[in-house]
Amino acid sequence: MTERQYKHIRCTINGRAVDKMVDIRASLTDLLRDDFSLTSVKSGCNVGECGACTVLIDGEPYNSCIYLAAWAYGKDILTVDGLTNPDGSLSPLQQAFVEEAAIQCGFCTPGLILSAQALINRGRDLTDEELRKQLAGHLCRCTRYENIFRAVRRALDESLGK
Repeated sequence: MTERQYKHIRCTINGRAVDKMVDIRASLTDLLRDDFSLTSVKSGCNVGECGACTVLIDGEPYNSCIYLAAWAYGKDILTVDGLTNPDGSLSPLQQAFVEEAAIQCGFCTPGLILSAQALINRGRDLTDEELRKQLAGHLCRCTRYENIFRAVRRALDESLGK
């Protein structure tokens, strides 16, 4: 039996400072779900293919299932739980998902929203083709992606003042 090894990390999760010992073999998904009860981070394929575990790390989308928790040292991590407004209301992107009926079972939704939020944060307009390509790293079993695309397009256009 091998001895477990741990590493101390300090990071920010959804705006909250975290100081924690982590198993060096644990994924960021495991840390977020098991240690912080952030179950919006889904554990899907566990090989970085489906996008359900997507989180923003320093503003960029990453598959947290293949990102070690130990690598989180000094990072700013955002899950979909951190997007809501201080009063608990939905962010404009989350609201667009509701209004465009872009949610069915909801399993892929948090990861899709975070990837879309990263695009919105860049403040750059995208063609429909570019937008579809940027969202291509997510698998959704329930929809044909059109409602998701419309929700992201709507939120992106609104953020750009269109």
